Amino acid sequence: MRILTVIYEFPPIGGGGGRAAYDICKGLAARGHAVTVLTSHISGLPYEEVRDGIHLVRVPSLREDHFVAPFKTMFAYVLSGLWIGMRLILKNRPDVMHTHFAVPSGALAWALSVLTGVPYVLTAHLGDVPGGVPEKTGKWFRWIKPFTYPIWKRAKRIAAVSEHTRNLALRHYNVDIEVIPNGADIKLLAPTEIKLNTPPRIVFAGRFAPQKNTLAIVSILARLQDLNWTCSMLGDGEYLERVKREIEEHSMSARFDLPGWVTPEDVLEKFSHSDILFMPSLSEGLPVVGVQALAKGLALVVSDIGGFLDLVDVGKNGFLIDVHDHARFESSLRDLLSKPGMLAQYRNASLQKAVNFDIAHIESRYEEIFQEVVLPRKTRPDL
Repeated sequence: MRILTVIYEFPPIGGGGGRAAYDICKGLAARGHAVTVLTSHISGLPYEEVRDGIHLVRVPSLREDHFVAPFKTMFAYVLSGLWIGMRLILKNRPDVMHTHFAVPSGALAWALSVLTGVPYVLTAHLGDVPGGVPEKTGKWFRWIKPFTYPIWKRAKRIAAVSEHTRNLALRHYNVDIEVIPNGADIKLLAPTEIKLNTPPRIVFAGRFAPQKNTLAIVSILARLQDLNWTCSMLGDGEYLERVKREIEEHSMSARFDLPGWVTPEDVLEKFSHSDILFMPSLSEGLPVVGVQALAKGLALVVSDIGGFLDLVDVGKNGFLIDVHDHARFESSLRDLLSKPGMLAQYRNASLQKAVNFDIAHIESRYEEIFQEVVLPRKTRPDL
């Protein structure tokens, strides 16, 4: 098949959603499909290249930051992508489009589909669903929501990355939605054995933004200074400097590592030498870093929200905690940090849980969906 993936954030730009799309594209390309990705350009990257068998085409988008996408950059991506996407479709004649995020990528896929007749499959990640990340997109959806209905209606198939994302989308759109989680290459990532670190190592990975609740990480760990631990906070964003100041105020600079923006490979390397993923987020779809943490055999201490519910078996591989209950975050971390046997048990349970998110299964599911969408077109007499 010839597959055109339409996504405004794709590594090294963006966060977990882009990484999930990258893994799917890489797997489908390895299976012999011709995969082209239409994504955003940023200074320092080529406008066109082939990587891991994927043909990458980046369009002008006014983007200046790897992890922040103002609305103007999304709008610019749609406008640039419409012109360049038309040329790509006329040249490559893709069988199907796969678009990640109903907004803004879905708007571009919808327009291209209307103009060319190429069908598309939509994957929703949470932030593109009304109410999914209210602190980030609430104001946008007040006026763009009426324009999103055609995007969902025209999609031939729709997938959500978690049951939470699916249920939220169904409140707003009368369409059929199935759940296909984000995945990871479990066999490649899994350690041969679990080795606890001394002292235990806590890790966070993500944008330093309100959604990720990074300041809470510092305030909660400040209550655990009587125990021995270190913490790495990987990422960049508007709250990075505030987090650094909070760490200094609590005299914990020696315990924290804040390298700023790092590559996905750097994240995985850090996970390989960590014990606990700590993410008290306010909202999440199905975070790729959560799946990767499972694959690396980390215990999870996370908020009782969104896609985290799919990653944690409470009392087995981690804890799901109300985002406002700092006392429970503290006590759960205290148990894991002070009880090596418990920590080892939880980490091994995460390795077992990770099998459910093997990227090979995710690739196969999308491959089946694309074939089902493409087959009716292939059998039409005018094609």
